[in-house]
Amino acid sequence: MSGKEISKDVLNTVKKKSGKNVSEKDIYKLASGVKPSTVQSERQLRQLIKQVSSMVKVPVSESTVNEIVHAVQKSGMNPNNMEALMKMMMKK
Repeated sequence: MSGKEISKDVLNTVKKKSGKNVSEKDIYKLASGVKPSTVQSERQLRQLIKQVSSMVKVPVSESTVNEIVHAVQKSGMNPNNMEALMKMMMKK
């Protein structure tokens, strides 16, 4: 799957789930700061979730943040494989 296909899938998923339009530029800007260590650090992961929430202007409760953090940590997913993370998130 190419990067362009992933970005279009991400944009479509965000629009479908939130009813909000997010530009490809916004997604790339946010994604450029995400490193494998981001998903390994609870603090950084929480910050990323809040950034996405802010970007799409959809509030996320603390309990939902906790669920997302727990799911990512429990998944045992290789944090170096961001494509797998994106696919996992698009299925939710």
